[in-house]
Amino acid sequence: MSQLHCKSVVVGVDGSKAAITAAKWAIDEAISRELPLRFVHVVPREDARATQPSGWEVERGEMALWQADGAVQGVGKPVEIETALLSGDPEEVLIHESQDAALVCLGVGKREWGSDELLGPTAAALATRAHCPVAIIRSDSDEPPAEGGVIAVVVNDEPDNDEVVHHAMEEGRLRKATVRQIDRRLDSWVRRYPDVRVEVVAAGAGVRMTENHSNAIDLAVVGQADADEITKLGALNCHPIPGYPDCSVLLVRH
Repeated sequence: MSQLHCKSVVVGVDGSKAAITAAKWAIDEAISRELPLRFVHVVPREDARATQPSGWEVERGEMALWQADGAVQGVGKPVEIETALLSGDPEEVLIHESQDAALVCLGVGKREWGSDELLGPTAAALATRAHCPVAIIRSDSDEPPAEGGVIAVVVNDEPDNDEVVHHAMEEGRLRKATVRQIDRRLDSWVRRYPDVRVEVVAAGAGVRMTENHSNAIDLAVVGQADADEITKLGALNCHPIPGYPDCSVLLVRH
């Protein structure tokens, strides 16, 4: 399989249901950017030059790639697909891939998220060291999140906040979702995106549930400060986004 590629949306695939979910979630990301989806399976090696993958490892990797390809083809959307079967340290391989990627997506099972390591080593490494935005998609099924839902973002005075909110608004447009701005700095994002439903919430004020309103967050869009701290956060935390980091996360890195 070719390792030469132009800019793409990269998805790490390992044969798990969570990886299939991430692959399906990434379809619209690739289409909206007019880029191919690049599925990458990494055969773990401490030193990629030391030994070649066994026939069984190659077969397992090709099966994982084939399953991801088939799942995405089954969605029926016009997206170009690339596949790559690589060997090495999974963290380092995907970080290297991020140098040429518009986005790296990784599926994480909810049980993994609740472990002591919180993200697992590969997701944690990408969160702190990737060269592009990283989407960590939490799911125990192979179905992508339904359209709509709620995307949460904090509006504050961090240097990268405009870029973070821009990504959240783009995700709201892409996924026909409500964007919940937890406001620490009133800005003009509502006027810039008149076609996106926005909720402005003062940090710490909470959100009252109604018949047509849910507190559940489907995707949190966060910036550099959170990317650097995410591996240190425990189940109980004081982050302004309720439930973070228990929902899927788009880490905006640049």
